Amino acid sequence: MDALWRKSRSRGRLLVFAAVFVWYAGSVSCFGQSQDSEFTFLLPAGRSECFFQNAIKNGTMEVEYQVIAGAGMDVDFTVLSPQGIRLIYESRRSDGVHVVEPTEEGDYEICFDNSFSRFSEKMVFFEIIIEGQGGDVGGDDEWAGLEEPEGSLLEYKLEDIRESMESLYKRLERSRQMQTVLRAFEARDRNLLEDNLWRVSFWSCASVVVMLCVALTQVYTVRKLFDDKRRVRT
Repeated sequence: MDALWRKSRSRGRLLVFAAVFVWYAGSVSCFGQSQDSEFTFLLPAGRSECFFQNAIKNGTMEVEYQVIAGAGMDVDFTVLSPQGIRLIYESRRSDGVHVVEPTEEGDYEICFDNSFSRFSEKMVFFEIIIEGQGGDVGGDDEWAGLEEPEGSLLEYKLEDIRESMESLYKRLERSRQMQTVLRAFEARDRNLLEDNLWRVSFWSCASVVVMLCVALTQVYTVRKLFDDKRRVRT
């Protein structure tokens, strides 16, 4: 009797683990369909660029942007709703984070404007994070037909495993997004450092040239003071 119970318990575990493996293999493609996006582009002087992002109703859209290169390090930022209503507007900012909640169904327009600058182009990085869609599509359908065998004494249930896997996926996705943002910060700091290095080097060389000219002028002036061209008669 004890051997039969152990055999039934072992079969129950194998069934649950097989079901979890099948669900995981099927849900990888669903996780891969995330609509989160990131983009780095060059914004010419005196121009504006607009991008469109599709969203569903009652979702959440987070937009983060940074100017990582260019004189002034600033742009105008605007977000328009699918009906053309201006939701967010910022003037001459170098970075910002904005959340639209709840979202409406349709295409949101995200614009970056550099028309106030006539000569300097800007390099802009932005990231769009969409929540409430894409990440868990089809997840409930995958789990609907999986039932735990009755009478089995399993330490973990399918629901617990599902919640753990979804929580792990969301944390890994958030970590990837944070690493992308940190790389953008690093690129902006590096460009700013290189620009400052060029300015410091230029003005240092100019200061050295001025000092040499002043030194030569002083030497010439002192020598002229002691240069007596009068003839001595005896």
